[in-house]
Amino acid sequence: MIVAIDGPAASGKGTLAKAVAARLRLAHLDSGLLYRAVAKSLTDRGLSLEAEAEAVKAAAALDLSTLDATALRGAEMGEAASQVAAYPSVRAALVHLQRAFARRPGGAVIDGRDIGTVICPDAQVKLFVTASPEERARRRWRELVLGGAPLDYDAVLADIRRRDKRDSTRSVAPLRQAPDAVLIDTTYLKPEAALEAALAVIAEAPGHRREPADLTPRDR
Repeated sequence: MIVAIDGPAASGKGTLAKAVAARLRLAHLDSGLLYRAVAKSLTDRGLSLEAEAEAVKAAAALDLSTLDATALRGAEMGEAASQVAAYPSVRAALVHLQRAFARRPGGAVIDGRDIGTVICPDAQVKLFVTASPEERARRRWRELVLGGAPLDYDAVLADIRRRDKRDSTRSVAPLRQAPDAVLIDTTYLKPEAALEAALAVIAEAPGHRREPADLTPRDR
């Protein structure tokens, strides 16, 4: 089974994807880390994010086993990732890597911006996770403040809106809900409730394995 989860920044799609993968005992890939890794490769070498040719080379050389999620987090890296992700050539260089991950034995859960529309259009389950810009900014602001980065809320909200516009208007693989994706709005939804909503959708999908998918954490 392939579960494709798309949505804008700070919508809760990553948290949901990890929870779904854990419940279904499937491998999980945060595709956003790939673009962050490409951006970090450029900045680490003192290159501009506008160096598209170098970005493509970095994308082609990526090794999933070496991705360091901790080193790739942060608002600055997220903004940089959004910039390199707008290059069609970079996206093309990462398509095979993501599809190979999705088609591993047993399936996978992948979250990103174009998983259900481009990477895995035939996924058995497609979810589109969203929340209001204000709520997503509040979550990101709180995360950054707790991490020691005292940023102004209005600045975070402006960044969220800027990334939304860039992601949804790029020429290739723009952020959008697939026609057959189920919408989950997490504006007023706790992570546990979002997980239950997702599992309810998955339970109706063709090829769904009811065991161990229906096991609760205390049963495992």
